[in-house]
Amino acid sequence: MIVPSPFDYQPRTRLVFGNGTLSRVGELASELRGTRALVVSDPGIVGAGYVTRAVSLLVEAGLEARVYGDVRENPSTEDVDRCVEAAREFQTDLIIGLGGGSSMDTAKGCNFILTNGGRMQDYWGTGKASKPMLPLIAIPTTAGTGSECQSYALISDAETHVKMACGDPKAAAKIAILDPELTVSQPARVTVCTGIDALSHAMETAVTSKRSALSSVFSREGFRLCHEGFSRVLRDPADIEARGMMLLGAAYAGTAIENSMLGAAHSCANPLTAYFDVVHGEAVGVMLPQVIRFNSALPEIAAIYAGYFDGDLADRVTELLWEAKMPRKISDYGATEADLPKLAGLAAKQWTAQFNPRPVAEADFVELYRAAL
Repeated sequence: MIVPSPFDYQPRTRLVFGNGTLSRVGELASELRGTRALVVSDPGIVGAGYVTRAVSLLVEAGLEARVYGDVRENPSTEDVDRCVEAAREFQTDLIIGLGGGSSMDTAKGCNFILTNGGRMQDYWGTGKASKPMLPLIAIPTTAGTGSECQSYALISDAETHVKMACGDPKAAAKIAILDPELTVSQPARVTVCTGIDALSHAMETAVTSKRSALSSVFSREGFRLCHEGFSRVLRDPADIEARGMMLLGAAYAGTAIENSMLGAAHSCANPLTAYFDVVHGEAVGVMLPQVIRFNSALPEIAAIYAGYFDGDLADRVTELLWEAKMPRKISDYGATEADLPKLAGLAAKQWTAQFNPRPVAEADFVELYRAAL
């Protein structure tokens, strides 16, 4: 019998899910008493026309709106500073993050500095914002990070390139609009990279040392939705029902992260991104089977994995990578045996490593990378 572990859960984000729900952005912004909305997005989403539609809906609802559309992938402190400059000039009283995880992270980072001052580095950690923050609406256009359901912004230090997790309950979005129609136009590569990322969130949060009865509910349902939806979307990118399953599953997995954190697969991924410029979702995916096997040495963890998939979960992840035409070896990125010590050294310093269910030392990371070589 598994006895539920303690938890303290207070939902901070209202979820509005369904096809066409972007149409409610003006109404919802007004409910938050916004009058001057800054829409934070990236050039691709601007080009897709979603930002123009959001702005027109905000204006129809009586708000003034301005766009900061220069978000870059894996945003740095420089990206946040530029966004803050635009927000200050506009005197915004409401922020809208429209796009992938990078847009939502930039919007959160902007909110920290705009309301509490200082630099992004001042908020590395948890609960370091002493003043109230502006209301935030998060509108994901990818089914991946689940950032819309998290109070953390992942921002890289522009000088050291270290990824900083800056979190505070006040940074969480007040409202997340989950509109599956916004995810249909994304390129196939973005779909697979973000989809694998969402699946990894559901699997890692299920077994971390911080998992609870509450986080497990979101992990399991997030996996069920993403697992079924991912294969369907690969077969038919226009399958709007499957797109909805992926989007909602990613949000649930993001909620699980908020309550359970992540593990060694994400610790392994960041060095691959830093040294070989591997997209985050790919980097997590290529390492995930090895981490599943490593953690399965603990019988209680193996039992959780068995409850997720009727078969070998690590092999199933490898099959999904094959279906998605994603690399299954880090040598495909140019990694060699000589690179393993430096990769492991950086992986051991990643903040998520401490939550892995099986303690993982630098030597263990060397073996994990070697297994993926």
